[in-house]
Amino acid sequence: MIFPQQPVLSPSADDKARDYFNAWYASRNWTPFPFQLEMLEAVVSGTSGVLNAPTGSGKTYATWIPLLCRHMAANSRGVENSEDGLKILWITPLRALAKDICKALQAACDAYDLPWSVQLRTSDTPSNQKQAQIKRLPQALVTTPESLHLFLARKGYGKMLGGLQAVVVDEWHELIGSKRGVQVELALSRLRVLNPGLQTWGISATIGNLVQAAEVLLGTGMNAENSVIIRADIQKALDMRTILPDDLADLSWGGHLGTRLLGKVRPVLDQAGTTLVFTNTRSQAEIWYQKLLEADPSLAGLMAMHHGSLDRELREWVENAISDGSLKAVVCTSSLDLGVDFRPVDNVVQIGGPKGVARFIQRAGRSGHRPGEKSLIHFVPTHALELLEASALQEALLQDYVEKRVPLRACFDVLVQYLVTLAVSDGFRAEELLPEIRSTWCFQDLSDEEWRWCLQFITVGGPSLRQYDEFHRVTWDDGVFRVANTNIARRHRLHIGTIVSDSMLRVRYQTGGNLGSIEEYFISRLKPGDVFWFAGKVLELIQVREMDVMVRRSHRKTGTVPQWNGGRMGFTSFLSRLLREELTRVEEGRGNRPELQALEPLFALQRRRSLIPDKQTLLIEALETEDGHHLFVFPFEGRQVHEGMAGLMIWRMSRFHKATYSMAMNDYGFELLSDQPVPVEQALDEGVFDPRNLTDDLLQSVNAAEMAQRRFRDIACIAGLTFPGYPGKLKKTKHLQASSGLIYRVFADYDPQNLLLRQAVSEVLDLQMEEVRMRAALLRISKQTVRVVKTEKPSPFAFPILAERFRERMSTESIAARIRKMQLDD
Repeated sequence: MIFPQQPVLSPSADDKARDYFNAWYASRNWTPFPFQLEMLEAVVSGTSGVLNAPTGSGKTYATWIPLLCRHMAANSRGVENSEDGLKILWITPLRALAKDICKALQAACDAYDLPWSVQLRTSDTPSNQKQAQIKRLPQALVTTPESLHLFLARKGYGKMLGGLQAVVVDEWHELIGSKRGVQVELALSRLRVLNPGLQTWGISATIGNLVQAAEVLLGTGMNAENSVIIRADIQKALDMRTILPDDLADLSWGGHLGTRLLGKVRPVLDQAGTTLVFTNTRSQAEIWYQKLLEADPSLAGLMAMHHGSLDRELREWVENAISDGSLKAVVCTSSLDLGVDFRPVDNVVQIGGPKGVARFIQRAGRSGHRPGEKSLIHFVPTHALELLEASALQEALLQDYVEKRVPLRACFDVLVQYLVTLAVSDGFRAEELLPEIRSTWCFQDLSDEEWRWCLQFITVGGPSLRQYDEFHRVTWDDGVFRVANTNIARRHRLHIGTIVSDSMLRVRYQTGGNLGSIEEYFISRLKPGDVFWFAGKVLELIQVREMDVMVRRSHRKTGTVPQWNGGRMGFTSFLSRLLREELTRVEEGRGNRPELQALEPLFALQRRRSLIPDKQTLLIEALETEDGHHLFVFPFEGRQVHEGMAGLMIWRMSRFHKATYSMAMNDYGFELLSDQPVPVEQALDEGVFDPRNLTDDLLQSVNAAEMAQRRFRDIACIAGLTFPGYPGKLKKTKHLQASSGLIYRVFADYDPQNLLLRQAVSEVLDLQMEEVRMRAALLRISKQTVRVVKTEKPSPFAFPILAERFRERMSTESIAARIRKMQLDD
């Protein structure tokens, strides 16, 4: 069904829209910024585009108010005679952000006496409210990419979504470069066919490749004259303060908790109204919450915790408590990263390196979240070398630069899921849908052969699965692809989305009440009677009953901390470059920042035991201990690149030297450990860091088949090849892994040209091993001076990598003893 194009306003209606706009700002005694006036003119003219403005500068109202004014101006002239039906769709990546946005949008409608309802539709929305929305949609809906695709899986979605005037994608920088972003691209391609002339706006604060971000959002079919990029000429003041130790010895050489500086963090909380304490992982959040309570029991009732595994009611209670200013502090993760307007928050604490400039600025922007106000963020290093990261972040703020977000290409698992989604609802004709698909950035190069493969895959499972009826999900009838089986349709709707994790178990009190969800693999390591920390509470495991973890409160002071998979983040390429430049600054005597001065004792010891590499030098250290022969290499390129580089080095050395190696790595470098000397000089002569033949050697250097098979588990789930189970009866992770592994081997043996198989290998190279970034690093190394230094004791740079190995292989007592021994000075 094709709906008529939205009307273009007449000059008089344009003036009417401007009058509405000016009246709104005047009623608040506000003067609009120039970028907000630019947005008014762009929206009134029917233009689409991307708005880039600092956090807290008024991006939400800069987009929403012009859209309302345009609607009211058109309606006042009789162009539109009804307020019924969905007019504006607002897409957001986070549930916490959705709730806050909904309140702000509704407040603006009420101020205009516009009889609009702005409602939420996310996974947290009660089912009765969702059913009511299907019967009568609000005029504006705030939703997530997954919930939008669930709309597309409903019969008659074209009628429900056919009256849209505009779509706004909030925090677009957070979605681009992810499969959720690809979901948005595909949904927008469908909405533009349903609504010719549909206005599409993306809102972004921290992104380095803004032009490309606009191209991805608007698709290849958008003419340049119908789109615009609006940049706010506003410099958001950001005050970064690093919490320094009184003595560098107070900081460990390695680690990630940072609790040694807890005594200096506690006074920071007293100096502010409300503080958000950001950690990089949920485990770290649980630990810091407990440690802060131990240090100051008076925080009980004034401090809370917020992360994605907590129950919805707990999260909503915390969000409301922040808004009304009743909390002194909230320990949180990325669940509160994005544009939530918590006005009482006037301070942010970042525990540990954020690993990226954009993430750091985004979190800092949670404080002073109003135009003209300064954002305040305190950086707490978790180990000594993170002071180097702190100095690099200071430099990044001076340069006013943030990282690029690289959009994804050819995500066939997302495309297959989307095709089944359309087939579940009203069906589709292949010849009509193909141009839509190709209008997206992700699939603009989709070939006819690949398209035919996708259609064959959803109908018969491809050449290797055609004998199994369960993979015959879609039928072809009179030119239309449809899902006729209601069971297949129900199962598909249950698992629409691209976020795949281990099976989650619900944590519940034996006496009643939910606390949240936790990954199966963690609970499987515990037995009844064991104590663990979760949701800021000390809990004793009673039993695991199906998908429920039954617990009770414990009065013990210690417990196991849950570990969530996916918690490790690596440096961005920009931050890596800044770190190398900071080391150069130190060696050239320009290390004047307090963070670098605090590190001088460590730098002095590094010079005595080895050397400090500048940006023109690659440092390699050789060390012999009772464990064997260690080789430490320090490219400063991030954990993932180092993992691939270590495997590459081992593979290339195996051509002339047979040995068994183990690897360890962190963001600064990697270690190879062998029971015999590592022939590093010969390796350098043989071109161990040569960028040529990189792809082939990478695939040979690691168990690429095993890595691709693990990657394939997520791809298979997204593509619908494996079914995670029904709510409350989810399948165990090991069963899903076994199922996807079996399918992977079938494809490898009988369907080697399978696009999902190809995608798995591509994701290993591009996302897991970051081949493009590694190639750039090898090109840089080929122009550097390589210095090989034999050390008698581990250097401060090498020690954190050794500490990682100790944690995996030794008891806590052994770790402490070995650390004390190796940290002794010469």
